[in-house]
Amino acid sequence: MPRFMTLIRIDEQNAPAEGPSPELMERMGVLLEEITKAGVMLDTAGLTPTSDGTRVTWSGGNLSCTDGPFTETKEVIGGYSIIQAKDKAEALEWTKRFLQTHEDYWTITAEVREIAEG
Repeated sequence: MPRFMTLIRIDEQNAPAEGPSPELMERMGVLLEEITKAGVMLDTAGLTPTSDGTRVTWSGGNLSCTDGPFTETKEVIGGYSIIQAKDKAEALEWTKRFLQTHEDYWTITAEVREIAEG
């Protein structure tokens, strides 16, 4: 069965300052338990803010490191999941259900891509 990576993109500057609500965390926990019991979830996690990150760039034969935050970036990867689904349609259904656990004031984009095997 193919594996898919879902990249959760958020706008850090417009995300709720208090973070996810307890109700959101509960709904997300229920869904993650369901997807795990279904044998689909392989790995998932949220990521720390870009203020804690470092970008490493290779350009013109030179390496450079830039510490966050990355203010010029509108959207950042806020989390990810790796699932094993029968096809892309199933991966998209799980992703849609995950997005729908969020309250209406969230703006989140999920990018679903199949992992190239071998």
